[in-house]
Order: sequence, then C-alpha cells, then structure tokens
Amino acid sequence: MSILGPPDARGPDGPSSGGGEVTPLLSEEFTAQTVTALRHLLAARIAAAGLTGDVAEDLVLAVHELVTNAVLHGGGRGRLELFQQTGQLVCEVTDHGRRHGTDLAVHLPATNTPGGRGLWLAHHLTGALTLTRRHDGITATVTASLITEAGGTPERPDVGPRRPPHPEAP
Repeated sequence: MSILGPPDARGPDGPSSGGGEVTPLLSEEFTAQTVTALRHLLAARIAAAGLTGDVAEDLVLAVHELVTNAVLHGGGRGRLELFQQTGQLVCEVTDHGRRHGTDLAVHLPATNTPGGRGLWLAHHLTGALTLTRRHDGITATVTASLITEAGGTPERPDVGPRRPPHPEAP
C-alpha cells in the first residue's frame, strides 16, 4: 500500500465502521466509452453533496485522472465509488489490471516524457491519495472535506496553489 496524505475511509472489506456513517452517493462501472459521461455524473453528485467551487473542480479532475489511469493501465475498465463519511467525500477508483512489480510510488516523470502524470495530479489536487494493491488490481482513493471554514467554503488541504505547477516548470 502507498499512502500520500491521510489514509482512506475504507478497509479491505468495504467502508470502515469506525469512521462514522457511510452514505453512498455514486457507484458506477466504467470503460473508455463511458469516461466523459461518468465525469459529468460525478460532478453533479459532488455538487449535490454540497461541495462546490475550486475544491469540487479539483476533486472532479483528480478522479477523472484516476479513471483515465484505470482505463489505460488497469485493464480497460473499473468501478467508481463515491460516498460521504464524517464530513468528507471519499472517492475510490478500482481497476482490475495485472501490473507487474510492487512499486506503487507516485513519481513525476521527466519533463520530456509524455503522459504519466495522472497519479501525481490526483495527489496534488486533493492533498491525499491512497493506493491499495489487491489480488485483482488496485484501488486509488482521494478525499475532499465538506466541513466549511468560517467564510462558508470547504476547507482545502494544505497543498499550495489551487492548480499544481506545470510539470515542466523549473
């Protein structure tokens, strides 16, 4: 398992019972043909849960990167689970790909390497990414807080600027 930021809200057998009540918001299988429709559905469910603005846009983009990664590198299909638990939205993207090796570390590729930045973007957009290797694939989990600051906007993780710097910037 590779954890970048807080651990996910689910255990190996589903939602963690110690983390509070779990409210399912979306559970969808996806393929390359359904990625765009899934992104729109995800954005609508996130907004309906009360997350808006930059934090919502960042979560949608992070999850889109995870879904795309699952399609490209995880067997061409996967499952997205979005749920609310203890003031957070938790999104899990599960694939069924057979990857060789045991390294689940997230590395920023060289500037002259095309692609390969999806996990890095997901981590930097949300401030937390958990990768869990299972016997039949990998689950990537990201979270966003629904708890508001005094000004009424959801708290952002302390990840620096809203958008990550361009990977090719010095």
